[in-house]
Amino acid sequence: MEKALKEKIIYEWNNLYPSSENSKLHKLLETVEEATNRFKLQPQPEGWYKDAVVYSLYVDMFNQTFDGLIEKLGHLRDLGITCLWLLPILDSPMRDAGFDIKDYRNIRAELLGLPADTSPEIKQAEFRKFLEKAHEYGIRVIFDIAMNHTSEAHPWFVESRKGPDNPYRDYYIWNKDTNKYKETRLLFKGMVPSNWEQDGDYYFFHRFFEFQPDLNYRNPDVLIEVCKILLFWLQQGLDGFRADAIPYLWKEDGTDCENLPQTHTILKIFRAVLDSVRPNTLLLAEACQPPKEVVKYFGDNDECHAGYHFPLMPMIFKSLATQNSMPVEDILKPENTPAIAPYNQWFIFLRLHDELTLEMVTPDDRAIIHGHYCQKPLWDFRVGEGISARLAELLDRDARKISMAYSIMLTLPGTPIIYYGDEFARLNDEPFFETYKEKTGKHDSRYLVRGFLDWSHIKQELSNPESLTSRVNSSIKHQLKIRSQNPAFGRGDLNWVMPTDNGSGKLLAYRRNFNGSSVIVINNLSENEVTIQTNEFLNGKDLINMLTGEPMTFPYTMGAYSFLWLQ
Repeated sequence: MEKALKEKIIYEWNNLYPSSENSKLHKLLETVEEATNRFKLQPQPEGWYKDAVVYSLYVDMFNQTFDGLIEKLGHLRDLGITCLWLLPILDSPMRDAGFDIKDYRNIRAELLGLPADTSPEIKQAEFRKFLEKAHEYGIRVIFDIAMNHTSEAHPWFVESRKGPDNPYRDYYIWNKDTNKYKETRLLFKGMVPSNWEQDGDYYFFHRFFEFQPDLNYRNPDVLIEVCKILLFWLQQGLDGFRADAIPYLWKEDGTDCENLPQTHTILKIFRAVLDSVRPNTLLLAEACQPPKEVVKYFGDNDECHAGYHFPLMPMIFKSLATQNSMPVEDILKPENTPAIAPYNQWFIFLRLHDELTLEMVTPDDRAIIHGHYCQKPLWDFRVGEGISARLAELLDRDARKISMAYSIMLTLPGTPIIYYGDEFARLNDEPFFETYKEKTGKHDSRYLVRGFLDWSHIKQELSNPESLTSRVNSSIKHQLKIRSQNPAFGRGDLNWVMPTDNGSGKLLAYRRNFNGSSVIVINNLSENEVTIQTNEFLNGKDLINMLTGEPMTFPYTMGAYSFLWLQ
């Protein structure tokens, strides 16, 4: 272990646990040293995630098993995917789509096509085969690890609930009443009435569902256990981790229990552990917070490498709804989205794996976006704080709107994420929702946007060039192909340009510059044609339409919901 990283772990540990016994710190250091020497892992390329195109999927819903996923690796490579984000794959009762983890080292047997009683070692070996095959296709793999909570079926919690004297009791947060953490907001408003759940004579604390008790990081044993879990998956060959729900790791009475300084200390230890064993292993912050809070999770290049830009998503939809560029331009202003260091990155998306979240917008914006896009009461999530609908549903099953939305996502600063099935304009799955509503007892509208891909139906739709599936798929594949040829999209800066046009505010236009290469993107947000009169805003230079390879001439008329990528 490098001396600097060892000193980093010691320093941050003493900040977090100033009165803890040294034996536990030594235990952590020995664990990291042993892993470094035994694994002998080569560093990953620095900043690889800045050039990635990410595809997020549930293995079973995508194509049944990991073998089924291997069969589709060629499809994903041809689409332009370079990184897979596997939504929860670990052992779970599946009451929250796998985010309720029962065993951090055990993959669900059904995802590997194996009997339920298959040993963890055999399952791990099969998973390593999948990782090797994905790497052969040039595709890196990351997955979710819920660091904030477990399932109530996790052995730690099974032991913990046995009583105050159980050695695992302090792995979770117990209290005789509900008078602690009273300023903590409800994350699942409308589905969960309280952050406390009674269990015998005591209550346990949870930020999400009542069957997902929060871990207690005040106990250093918990931190050591999670570090060991990260190291375990590094050994298997994983390329990174999506750190789920990290703003809530540390709880402090009298606060809202979000973004506390100790949470950042925990992440600094995680990062130092990962850097000791395999540098440039991605640590991706899942922090549904304003960008000025999210950037704090990058630290001084000693916490997460990247983070989701949650508020950008609803502002893209607001710009589309109002046919005005200002919502997107405003959220990306430096006062709203602070500048980040060259080694950090935003991850951006049109639809994450759950809902179009409206948690990070103003009440006025929430009213506009929810009113425009929540076309059915069934789509409502968290009492107006989200909309559960597939991208094609939100955008009226209009291939022009869908393609233009992708143009925005694929060309703004950040690493783009495509949610499985969206490249085929997949629609909401109401039968799947009803099945899980009955199975879980929860009216969780997010199940509308899950469900299984029907590959025979997709093949049939792709054979018809005029189908919505075919039109959207062709457009996204072509955009990704062109995008992959220019690093300015993943690494370039952002400068707004104002083309002379007859539709003020209707054009979302910007320039991306990187290492002498310059790309200009113009998106027509309007339902009407817009004519660009001159190319004076481009300093009179000759331009090539990157999507067609043809020279540009002016004046140029852009069709409704169309876009240009110019070089």
